Amino acid sequence: MMQMRLLSQRHPRQRGVAAVEFAMLLVPMLILGFGIVEYGRAVYQYNTIVKSVRSAVRVLSQQSPDDSGYAARIGEAKCLAVFGNVTCSGKALASGLTVSNIKVCDRVGSSECGDLTQNDFKNVATGQGTINLVMVRVSGYQFAFLGLPFVSTVTSLNFGPVQAVMRQRG
Repeated sequence: MMQMRLLSQRHPRQRGVAAVEFAMLLVPMLILGFGIVEYGRAVYQYNTIVKSVRSAVRVLSQQSPDDSGYAARIGEAKCLAVFGNVTCSGKALASGLTVSNIKVCDRVGSSECGDLTQNDFKNVATGQGTINLVMVRVSGYQFAFLGLPFVSTVTSLNFGPVQAVMRQRG
């Protein structure tokens, strides 16, 4: 007890320094923490979209555009990319992702992929002959920030096109 009294008498101006230092570091630490949370959410959403696009293109790669039910398979693949199931039921895998964001291009239809033509998917030359390709693309997806304080005044981030291409049967 005697030592504490002596210490407080020697350094009377040191009282409350820890509280002041904490207050000075609180705002930068909050900015860093909230920024990490937002960045982590963005990476997670992007990864979710990449995986869903791969699943959708995998479904279509096993189908031929010449099959009678191919149009229905395209709809199922779009639902799979958005909802994780072929019935378009439940909550979207990524908030704000809709079926209208999903574009499918193959050897019979490439109108949804404005920068590509049917020749980019039909009879593509390889070292072993020619193959047909199918592509599923997510375009126009807006990632919405949580609006955490101190982080940014930007409310959303536009992800670039996320796409997957596979060899298609038939």
